[in-house]
Amino acid sequence: MTKAKSIPQRPVKDSQSEITQVVLPNDANPLGSVLGGTVMHLVDMVAAIAAQRHCGRHVVTASVDHMDFRCPIRVGEIIILKSSVNRVFRCSMEVGVKVYREVSFTHQREHTSSAYLTFVAMDENLRPTPAIQVVPESADEKRRYIEAGNRRRWRMSILSPRPATSDNE
Repeated sequence: MTKAKSIPQRPVKDSQSEITQVVLPNDANPLGSVLGGTVMHLVDMVAAIAAQRHCGRHVVTASVDHMDFRCPIRVGEIIILKSSVNRVFRCSMEVGVKVYREVSFTHQREHTSSAYLTFVAMDENLRPTPAIQVVPESADEKRRYIEAGNRRRWRMSILSPRPATSDNE
């Protein structure tokens, strides 16, 4: 009898990552709020850290879903970014990121934006390689796991070629 090969798995909590920093004047626009591009850069960084922690390999950003900025983060406030792997497919994984602002000295936090990024695990030859599966444990992690599958189906439907018609030729 042959032994079934076990698929490596890792819980969500093992990859959770956080970046915290003060917004400085060089991060801001003339109105005194952080530049959107700066936030997007930090989102990509904290998401990549979670993806690399999860799979133990180099990763590349494949896509970033829609991102809204709900409210400004001002110079002197603290920006907090939290990320975790929501779901692993074969070589790719979805990482969710939440961005918060914290008003200095008050500890009041406000959710300012969220994003979902897709990363691809790379092997030594810089080719996509299967990633370790993620194990959702809490109810929230299980919900995000299911929602990540829904988002993937939506992304794939947009990327898949459509038959030519008179409307889209």
